Amino acid sequence: MNSVPPFHQLHLIGMPGAGKTTLGRALAVAYEVPFLDLDEEITRREGRSVADIFAQEGEAYFREREAAVLREVLQQPGSFVLATGGGTPCFHHNLEALLEKGLVLYLEVPVPELVRRILATGATRPLLAAAPTAEALATRLDETLRARKQFYARAPLCCTAPSCTLEDVRHLLSTYQTTG
Repeated sequence: MNSVPPFHQLHLIGMPGAGKTTLGRALAVAYEVPFLDLDEEITRREGRSVADIFAQEGEAYFREREAAVLREVLQQPGSFVLATGGGTPCFHHNLEALLEKGLVLYLEVPVPELVRRILATGATRPLLAAAPTAEALATRLDETLRARKQFYARAPLCCTAPSCTLEDVRHLLSTYQTTG
């Protein structure tokens, strides 16, 4: 697309099922920069899945590892797109680190769409494991979103389309550059 992306680091935040990884991969290809997924990086370094870390060590341990790995990832040279975990910006001053090192984009997706996506993919997510039905999942996501919204709302960019596209982000980045 172009040799110089309109960002140094682009960090995607949002709820589970918002499309951070899918959109992040597409953005990385479009802007010809590496794509990093924080959960995948944690999994690689720990030698076990995020679900296993939660089950074996608990959320507090996971959030500490997440913060440490995030800070290491943010020190990498060059431009890249980073998909964070849904809770990443909400713990250990991670949002401040994300804002300091790059441009943060919040993917705001309505809860009914999150439920549809999560159920369609059969995804297993540690904080949602206790929600066996669509109604329970929607309730859990609503509660989680209420707790996280204050963090997500601090992102300089927000894509509110139910399915944020590459073109939507290009437009946001272009507008941000000219008004920024």
